[in-house]
Amino acid sequence: MKFLTTPPKSVRTSSDESLGHGMDAVITLLLFLGAGFLLDSLVGTMPVFMIVFSVIGSAGVFARFYYQYEGRMAQHDADRVAKLAGRPVPAPAENGEAA
Repeated sequence: MKFLTTPPKSVRTSSDESLGHGMDAVITLLLFLGAGFLLDSLVGTMPVFMIVFSVIGSAGVFARFYYQYEGRMAQHDADRVAKLAGRPVPAPAENGEAA
C-alpha cells in the first residue's frame, strides 16, 4: 500500500545546487578565517581579526543566499502570474539563476 506519491522529477531539487551552496559557504568562511588569522599573526592580536572576519564572512554568505533566494522566488512568482494570465512562460536560464 502506497500512502505518499512521488513528486515528478521537475519538482525535485538538484543535489548539485545544494552541494554547491554548501561548498560556497564553507570555502568563503575558511578564506575569511584564514585572512583574519594572517592579519592577527602580523599584528599580534591573535583572536580579534579572526572573529571579526568570521562574522563578516558569515553575514556575507547569509546575504548572498538570501538575495539568491529572493531572486528565484520573484522569478517563480512572475512565471506563475504569466501562466495564469495565459502568456508563455520564458525558459529558465542555463545556470539556474534568474535572468
